[in-house]
Amino acid sequence: QVQLVESGGGTVQPGGSLRLSCAASGTIFSINRMGWYRQAPGKQRVLVAGFTSSGSTYYADSVKGRFTISKDNAKNTVFLQMDSLKVEDTAVYTCKYDGVYPRRDYWGQGTQVTVSS
Repeated sequence: QVQLVESGGGTVQPGGSLRLSCAASGTIFSINRMGWYRQAPGKQRVLVAGFTSSGSTYYADSVKGRFTISKDNAKNTVFLQMDSLKVEDTAVYTCKYDGVYPRRDYWGQGTQVTVSS
């Protein structure tokens, strides 16, 4: 059974920074199958950042150049460094793992990020 534990959310002013963490426990086929999503009020949940099978990173256009996804393979932990935050970044940020054996999705509890002046 895979469990995801998230931390790092909070409230910041526009232009500020936050660093989110997601630690996975249980059997992980590949840390590259972990990624970050967010859901803003009244909006659908969307992909923010993730990895390809080879470890390259990809980002939603709305956060490219401001957010950075990284990983600690030894600790099965994925990070999301968020810089130059905007009010539009306000959302619940959630970590996801795409399971292989068994084939199913695992989600963290979500952490609130609020950007306001």
